Amino acid sequence: MPRLRPALLVAALALAACAEPALEDVSPAAADPELLHGLVQTTTETMTHDIFSPPQAGRVYAYQAVAAYEALAAVTEERASLAGQLRGLDAPPAPPAEPVHGPAAALSAALAVAEALTFSDEAVAAYGDEVEARLEEAGVRGALAERSAAYGEAVAQHVLAWAKDDQYAQTRSAPAYTVTDEPGTWRPTPPAYLDAIEPSWGRLRPFVLDSAAQFKPPRPHAYSLAPGSAFRREVDEVYEVGVGLTDEQREIASFWDCNPYTMHTRGHAMFATKKLTPGGHWMGIAAIASRQAGDDFAGAAEAYARTALALSDAFISVWDEKYRSRLIRPETVINEHIDEAWAPLLQTPPFPEYSSGHSVVSAAAAEALTALYGEPFAFDDTTEVTYGLPVRSFASFRAAAEEAAISRLYGGIHYRMAAEHGVEQGRGVGRLHVDRLQTRPAAVAEARGTRSGTGAGRSAE
Repeated sequence: MPRLRPALLVAALALAACAEPALEDVSPAAADPELLHGLVQTTTETMTHDIFSPPQAGRVYAYQAVAAYEALAAVTEERASLAGQLRGLDAPPAPPAEPVHGPAAALSAALAVAEALTFSDEAVAAYGDEVEARLEEAGVRGALAERSAAYGEAVAQHVLAWAKDDQYAQTRSAPAYTVTDEPGTWRPTPPAYLDAIEPSWGRLRPFVLDSAAQFKPPRPHAYSLAPGSAFRREVDEVYEVGVGLTDEQREIASFWDCNPYTMHTRGHAMFATKKLTPGGHWMGIAAIASRQAGDDFAGAAEAYARTALALSDAFISVWDEKYRSRLIRPETVINEHIDEAWAPLLQTPPFPEYSSGHSVVSAAAAEALTALYGEPFAFDDTTEVTYGLPVRSFASFRAAAEEAAISRLYGGIHYRMAAEHGVEQGRGVGRLHVDRLQTRPAAVAEARGTRSGTGAGRSAE
C-alpha cells in the first residue's frame, strides 16, 4: 500500500475525526432526558393501542427500563448495575474498549426491548428514527453512533434472554380460569362477561420478591350475606356509596379508572374505549417527578427502573392473591341480592376482586418514588389529560396512592378491605425494593447524602 503524502494524511485524519467524534465534543443535547421520556411515553401509547392487560404492561415497562438502565450503568460510574440484585439477572456484556455514548446506548437498548415485546411497534420504530436523527445532530455520529447502538442492542438481547426465563411463555398455555358455583367466588361481570385474565400471573419469576406470596394480605372476610356480618357490611358500603356519590368522589374514581379496555353497549352494538393501565399512570407520574426534580438522563433512567420494577413485582404479588382468594365482585353480589338494577360507576374489570390491584401497584410505586424524591413532593398529575380528565394535585406520592386506593370503592368495583389491605401489601413490596436495590455506588451515595440502608439515591429534602 503506498504511503499517504502529508497533506493527504492530514485530510484522512480529519475525516476520521469527523467519523469518530470525541465524547467530550458531543453536544449535551445528546443526553437530553426528554429522549428517554419520549420513548417511555411512546411505549405507553403503543401498549394502550394494543390493549395490553395491566400485568402485561407492567412486565414490558420493567424489562425496557432495566435494559436502558443497565446499558447506561455499564459506561458510567454514577449508577450501580442491577445484575445480581434482580433475580436471575447476570452481568450484561462488557462495553467495548472504545468510547460508548451512554444515553445513546441506553436508548438503543430500550428501543430494542420495546420493539420485541410490543405488537404494533411501528410507532416505536418511528420514534427510534427520530432519536437517531437527534443524536446525530448532537454529534453522536459515525463509528461512535454505531458502536453505541450496537452495545445497546447487545444489552437488550441480554435482557430479553433473561426475560425468556420468567415463566411468561409457560403461562400462555396454562389452563383458563374455571368458573364454579362455589358461593362467594368470582364470576364474569357485565357488560361483556369476559373470561378472567392472567390466572397464572402469580407464577412469574419476581424481580426482587422472594416469592409471589411474600406480602400475602390478611384473608378477606368470609362470604356471608347475613345482615350485620363483616362481609355484608362491606357489600352494603359499596352499594350505599354508589347510590350517594358526590361530584368529588365521581371525579376521583374516573381519574384513577385506568381500565385499558372499557366496553360500551348501544342497543345490540358493542364498542370499546382504550385507556392507560395503572402501571402506565404511575410511569407517567415518574416522568412528572423526574422532570420536576430536574433529573439528568441517568436520573430519569433510575426513576423509570425503580418505578417499573416495583410495579411489576406488585402485579405478581396481587395477581397471586386474586387467584388464591377468587373473591366475588361487589357488582355480582349487589345485583343478585340487593338491587338488580344497580351498576358501579366504573366498569368492573375481568378478574377476581381481592385484593385491589390499583391499590397494591400504586402503593408500591409510591414507595419507590418517595425514596428517590423525598416526602413531601407536591406535584400536579397530568397523566389523564389526554383522556379528557382534569389535572389533580397531590402533596406526595403516598397521598396519590391512597386516593387511587379509595377510588376503587367510589367506583363500585372493590370493597374497602381490598383497598386498605392492598395499600399495605403494596407498601411491603415497595419498601422491600427500596431496602434491597442499590442503584448508586457507595461513593456517589455518600457524596449525595443518601441515608444509610436505602438503595435509592436521593435523600428526603
